[in-house]
Amino acid sequence: MNWPSALHAFRAYMLLERSLSQNTVEAYLNDAQRFVQYLDMTKPELGPLQVRQKDVEDFIFWINGLGLEGSSQARLISGLRAFYKFLLVEDLMEDDPTALLESPRLRRKIPEVLSYREIASMLEVIDLSEPNGQRNRAIIEVLYASGLRVSELVNLRISNLFLDIGFLKVVGKNDKERLVPIGPEAVKHVLIYLQNIRNSHSEIKKADDNIVFLNRRGARLSRVMVFLMVKELAATAGIKKNISPHTFRHSFATHLVEGGADLKAVQDMLGHESIITTEIYTHLDSEYLKETIYLFHPRIKFNTQK
Repeated sequence: MNWPSALHAFRAYMLLERSLSQNTVEAYLNDAQRFVQYLDMTKPELGPLQVRQKDVEDFIFWINGLGLEGSSQARLISGLRAFYKFLLVEDLMEDDPTALLESPRLRRKIPEVLSYREIASMLEVIDLSEPNGQRNRAIIEVLYASGLRVSELVNLRISNLFLDIGFLKVVGKNDKERLVPIGPEAVKHVLIYLQNIRNSHSEIKKADDNIVFLNRRGARLSRVMVFLMVKELAATAGIKKNISPHTFRHSFATHLVEGGADLKAVQDMLGHESIITTEIYTHLDSEYLKETIYLFHPRIKFNTQK
């Protein structure tokens, strides 16, 4: 039995024998299909009947690494349980690979995630009349729009901005380069900062003349400065969660995945195992990644629906 036939049979079972609602059926199917996406990337040789507990555990750990919050992980486990319960009921399998997913060794601290409303509230409290306000607005927009690590943000170079076509070139861990789409709202605020604030610096440190985000002395920001800025904004917005710049990276991934984005595209954008070439104008996947951002990122969806 291959995956398409197994999922088709699972759908029929839920609709005809379990009489579940259409929404519930689609939710369970989506959860099972996320697992199939993961296996396509990591273990394409495995069919539904060859899956073992370790394969499912690896998937949950991988999802956790993307920053998906606990409630979403629980939903995925529920969907996989339903799928393998179906295979057991149909006598297609003897052992359930999802049976022990709640064992203590699987429990890990789930990264804090901000809701879209919380992120919007942080943006709203920024005082744009202050020069640092324009810069800070651009920073938050970029962190949430592109899922950058704070080290990638403070070292972001002007020469790596391709804002006219909606991309950043990011230098990540081990000097690996990747392309990340950036939505129009973030592009707008980066351009405002570059044109109105950064260009007005009377003196920029020579070593940092290609760095995007600068402090008042014309030098690149430190990671601590960004951390303190995020903490201050969260407090002003009344957010009680313990957050850091990395929280925006987790929120970026969580909101895309929960919105239905393809897992491989999210993985590429986070740079966990980047497969994207730095040839920005010729890479075949670039438009696909950009489309993923436009379809599933809340910051773009909410603004285009106004």
